[in-house]
Amino acid sequence: MGKLSSAHNSVFIVPMKRSAPPLFSVLLLIIFSLTLSSRILVRRGGGFSSIEVEEPSLILRKKVPVFNSTLLKYAAIDVGEAQAKNEIKELLEGNFDSRGRYRFSVKARKSKGILTMLRSPQFYRNWLDFRRVLHDWSRKKRYQPEIMDELIGLVKGPIDRHDGLVVSERRYGSCAVVGNSGILMQKEYGELIDGHEVVIRLNNARTETYERNVGVKTNISFVNSNILHLCGRRRGCFCHPYGANVPMVMYICQPAHFLDYTVCNSSHIAPLIVTDPRFDVLCARIVKYYSLKRFVEETRKSLDEWASVHDGSMFHYSSGLQAVMLAVGICDKVGIFGFGKSASARHHYHTNQKAELKLHDYEAEYDFYHDLVSNPQAIPFIMDTFKFPTAIVYQ
Repeated sequence: MGKLSSAHNSVFIVPMKRSAPPLFSVLLLIIFSLTLSSRILVRRGGGFSSIEVEEPSLILRKKVPVFNSTLLKYAAIDVGEAQAKNEIKELLEGNFDSRGRYRFSVKARKSKGILTMLRSPQFYRNWLDFRRVLHDWSRKKRYQPEIMDELIGLVKGPIDRHDGLVVSERRYGSCAVVGNSGILMQKEYGELIDGHEVVIRLNNARTETYERNVGVKTNISFVNSNILHLCGRRRGCFCHPYGANVPMVMYICQPAHFLDYTVCNSSHIAPLIVTDPRFDVLCARIVKYYSLKRFVEETRKSLDEWASVHDGSMFHYSSGLQAVMLAVGICDKVGIFGFGKSASARHHYHTNQKAELKLHDYEAEYDFYHDLVSNPQAIPFIMDTFKFPTAIVYQ
């Protein structure tokens, strides 16, 4: 007990000789500290940002990710960057040597057929457009994590305008990203897929005769530029298995494919949208981080040996991963279908391809999908302020 004493009109407790136990005092100090608003610093992808914490319980519940700084450093290295810059420089100068079906030099070739083509007004317009879009694209190619918050305006905005809708910052309510794995034939997900507000399909995979398994609805066709390159050989650049009014989103595999884009874009009724190169860089870093992490954990080898195993200059994320990342940026809920493999299933449900492509690390991408569903805060290179949607992987 203590005695009451007065001084300057104030009343307080005068403690007796017996003081509070040290442990009790420490607990009081901890409780007092936690009840105050505090600022904590969280390191994410090489930068620091502050998070305001008003509730002490949030600190206890929230898992603060710890990223391996060495993995972040290695994942940020683009082994093929110098080669790509040189290729872009040559293309802007008009040199198409060693570019597949583009193999001619605008400056050097003197054949009558080439000269006739170069003198045509249409080719000249396409050539100017090609140089402009390639130049703009190459200048924007850098790491900028804020791109995730810009995807609604860059992708959903043009699609809304095409559909005659008022452009807004609202995300799609739900999106189904339909991969092409043969495991789709093991379940009848067609009706579930079509029940999403938006369905995103990959690389023009056909749906005919597979409706029960993959559905019939398509709102966005997501392709790599190799697909458009093949379509460019057809009359009118026809590349619309889901209908001419279905928008197409495409990432660039080779800078020379911008020539296909400039030629085919003029004949497209629906938007033909090239992914922002900042988005490409972000996806590349994320996938490489997971690939490096898996490589070290499984082999216990030096990170310097990763490139020789995965052909560093050719290593690339899959179309499916970037389509999922797109959905993460423009949808409130994301359903992921046809991602995975089985010994009894083909690589693609609609082709006879059995083997996986060596330039992708699918196991690393599966690790990414796992984190996206269960612990999105563990995904590197994404800003702390980004709001992840709810994601479900259907097997």
